[in-house]
This record gives sequence, structure tokens and C-alpha cells, in this order.
Amino acid sequence: MVDIYIIDLFVIGILLLVVTLGSGWIARLPLSFALIYLLVGILLGPYAFGLIQLRRDEVFNAELLEKITELVVIISVFSCGLKIVRPIRLGTWDITARLIGFLMPISIFALAVVGKLFLGMNWGEAILLGAILAPTDPVLASEVQLTDINDQDELRFGLTSEGGLNDALAFPFVYFALHALKDDNWDNWFKQWIAVDLIWAIAAGIVMGIVVAKSIVWIEERIQKRRRADELMEDFIAISTILITYSLTEMVNGYGFLAVFVAGLVVQRSYRNHEKALAQLEFVEQVEKLLEVGTILLLGSILLFKPMLNYAMQSLLVIVLLFFIIRPVGVWISTIGKRPVESHRRTFHPGTRWLMGWFGIRGVGSLYYLAYAFGNGLKGEAAEQIAWITYTTIVASVIIHGISSTPLMKWYERNIANKIKANTPTTIDEFE
Repeated sequence: MVDIYIIDLFVIGILLLVVTLGSGWIARLPLSFALIYLLVGILLGPYAFGLIQLRRDEVFNAELLEKITELVVIISVFSCGLKIVRPIRLGTWDITARLIGFLMPISIFALAVVGKLFLGMNWGEAILLGAILAPTDPVLASEVQLTDINDQDELRFGLTSEGGLNDALAFPFVYFALHALKDDNWDNWFKQWIAVDLIWAIAAGIVMGIVVAKSIVWIEERIQKRRRADELMEDFIAISTILITYSLTEMVNGYGFLAVFVAGLVVQRSYRNHEKALAQLEFVEQVEKLLEVGTILLLGSILLFKPMLNYAMQSLLVIVLLFFIIRPVGVWISTIGKRPVESHRRTFHPGTRWLMGWFGIRGVGSLYYLAYAFGNGLKGEAAEQIAWITYTTIVASVIIHGISSTPLMKWYERNIANKIKANTPTTIDEFE
């Protein structure tokens, strides 16, 4: 009898071959690659062929899911950083500051209110739900993000920078919720949360991202002057930068996701030969796509009909409010008075604001926070409730946003982006 593991490898190999050779046709269809992976994952799960069985040991599954999603997210946020060439100035990053500083807290608070008032959660559980579902995903949102370093579109830039940062900056709220779950007396931990989880961890993430990335680029350029590295292995420098930056930051209790995103920004600006950064970006994106396949397959394989049905009404309430009210209204509020950098317009185009509100794609980052919460005190009925609401929301996002992203972005390019492209800087030199 053939080992199930061998069959899994065969199926994944066939899947990769089909989506690769058929990518030209798939890209034209109103669906995403993630939706295909999700459907295949469901077929490989317990309701069809049963080739992926991750529910034999719940603790191991949570641990495995956490590690896999952690790796996918750090590679993806580094990729986001590499794509961005805008100068680090408040004027050019104003949209990012608004989406992180206003939209994310609005989303977390609004979801927490929904959890408290309508889902029967206590405040700790409700805030945790908000922190898990508020961040947009840098992995599944590639269709609506920057396509390359010369793409300076404001919508794509906003979604790319938001996806790169909010998976890190939702962490303080996750820690806040976990503290509240363990001890409802805020006086026992609130000051520590402010000092360590908010101020120190963010500062350490920024500093480590800068220092480690600059150090690696400096070391590489000096060694390469003396003896060139093997060209086939040069792109592994990107992976080493990601892993070293993340691990060192976590060792000093900083936010590794934030450090890796900052490292991507620094690497993009530090090489004298800009082709190096381009080569790293291409390689990192390939690794990211491969890991995305595995992660979404796992998500599809762990979905169970009965618990999803048990929490269906609660999930539907969260999905409708989050996708159609909380995110769009939050973006509209956050961008009041925002003037686009690439246009003579005094305010953001209404179409750009609504599309930015619509493309709040949820995915791998939310899976990571959920798995992290499992390993840090979330258990019992609350764990089941939050888990199945999260799974269902991600599935809905993969389907709804996957189907709508291609036609909506084509509409945006045709009716909005092309009209302002003549006034849009196309290189970093023009921005500066």
C-alpha cells in the first residue's frame, strides 16, 4: 500500500504543475490561486480523500499551524518591504500612518464590541477576536499590492504597506487580550503591557530591523569584493536576512514581524547595485508562493462542517459587519482630508477609498495569531468559538475577495489609475 505522505507529495506536485502551466488562463478568471488551493485542501481533508489528517493531536496541530504561518508571514512582510521604494517621510507614508494608526484600532474596537454585545464574549475574548481579524493579510493580497518597485500607485502602496505593518502592530492588542484572559484585574499587568509589549517591543523591532539588515548588507558587499559568492546561492542572502533579523529581534523581546518588514525597506535602499534587491525580491516571492500553497491546503484540510455550522450565524454576523461596514467605514474615516501624493487632487478619489475599504483581505496572519493564542492560554469554549469564526471569515475572504479582486482592479486601472498615471512618479529618483 502506498504511503499517504507519498500520495500527498504527488497531489501537491500535480497542483503546482497545473496552476503554473495554467496561470495564464487562471489570471484572467475572477478567482484567485488561493481559492484553488483552498478547494484542493478541502478535497484532501476528512470529507473527501482524507489524505491530510492534522486533527489527531490538537496541541501538535496548533503548534504546527503556528510555525508554518509564522514562517509564511515573515517572508511575506519582508517581500512587502522590498517592493517599497518611497522615501521614509511622513508625507509619502501618510496613508500608511492613517491605516495603521486609525483604521486598525477602529477595526479592533468595533469587532470587540460585536463580540461583547452580540457573541456573548467577555472583553478579553472580544478584544482577542478583534486583534486576530483586524490585520489584513500580506500573503493572499498579492493581486492588489505593488507589482514591482516602479509601481507607485497609491491604492497598491497603501494596501502593501498596511499588510506589511499591521501583522506586526496587531501584536500589542493580542498581548493585551491574553493578559485580560488570564487576569481581569488590569492593575496587575497594564503598566507592564505599556512598557514592554507596546513601547519596548515596537522600538526594538524598528531598531533591530535597521541594524541587522544594514550589517548584513555591509558584510556581504565587503566579502563579495574579495571573492564572489556562487551566483546560484546569492539569493539565499535574503532568507538569511529574514531569519537572522527575526530571531535576534525575538531574542530581545521585540516584534519580529515589524523588524523583518523594516529590514526589507532597509535592504531595498542599502545596496549600491539595485539589481541585488530586485533579484532578492524575485526569489523571496517564489518562496512565498510555495509556502502559500502549503498553508491554504492546511486550512482547507482542517475545516469541519459541523462546528462551522454551529457557529455559522455568529460567523456570518462578523463577516457582514467586518467586510461591508467596519472596514469600509473605517477606511473612509481614516482617509478624511488625505491628499494623494501622486495627483493634483485635493482629496483621495472616492473610488480609491472604497476599494481600499473593500480589499481588507484576511488570511495567514489571522491564522498565525489564532494559533499563537492557542499556545498562550486560549482554550475551552472560547477557543472553539474564536477559532471557527476565524476559519470561516478567512474562507469567506478567500472566496469573496478572490472572486472580486481581478475585475475590480481592472476597473480601477481603467477608470482611476490610468487617469492619474501621467502625474505619477515612476521611480524613486522622481519621488526624491
